Amino acid sequence: MKLVIAPGGAVRCLYTESIDLASLGRLAICRASYVEPDEAGRWHADLSPVAGPDLGPFSHRSEALAAEEAWLEEHHLRTS
Repeated sequence: MKLVIAPGGAVRCLYTESIDLASLGRLAICRASYVEPDEAGRWHADLSPVAGPDLGPFSHRSEALAAEEAWLEEHHLRTS
């Protein structure tokens, strides 16, 4: 799990349950994307909640999830 810590102490990350995030302080959890199938059963990662693109279509949900995570880590959790 990648944690990005701002100079003021705020922590940002992609939510997982690998660590107890509540141990870091008060939580504010926000949706960053939606991974959903289209009418043809192909998968899309809609990153519009963070002003991102719609990634896909993908044949498998796991591919859409991997693309979603990669985009968020590169663009939404960027440290510089």
